[in-house]
Amino acid sequence: MKLISALAVLVACAAAAPQRDSKDAVIVKYESDNIGLDGYNFAYETSDGTSAQEQGQLQNAGSENEAISVRGQFSFVGLDGQTYTVTYVADENGFQPQGAHIPKSA
Repeated sequence: MKLISALAVLVACAAAAPQRDSKDAVIVKYESDNIGLDGYNFAYETSDGTSAQEQGQLQNAGSENEAISVRGQFSFVGLDGQTYTVTYVADENGFQPQGAHIPKSA
């Protein structure tokens, strides 16, 4: 259930990123390594400057606290021409994004 929640948050963040006219963008790099129940890795880049990479690993296997811990980053070029990058961790403490453009809590 935690994995589904973490993935839903990641999809929502990616969908919220400002979109440029990228109808002509093509995938220039794609890597995927699904290592079964123990975890996964993936990365991609597109010709319009969008990229992402993520790795997930099973923590506390076989226990009551079993969960997947996810680390990754995604980047995109905003409407202002700047590249925005978000790094994140998603684990038992929730989704924890960081980026120069993300306001920090006091």
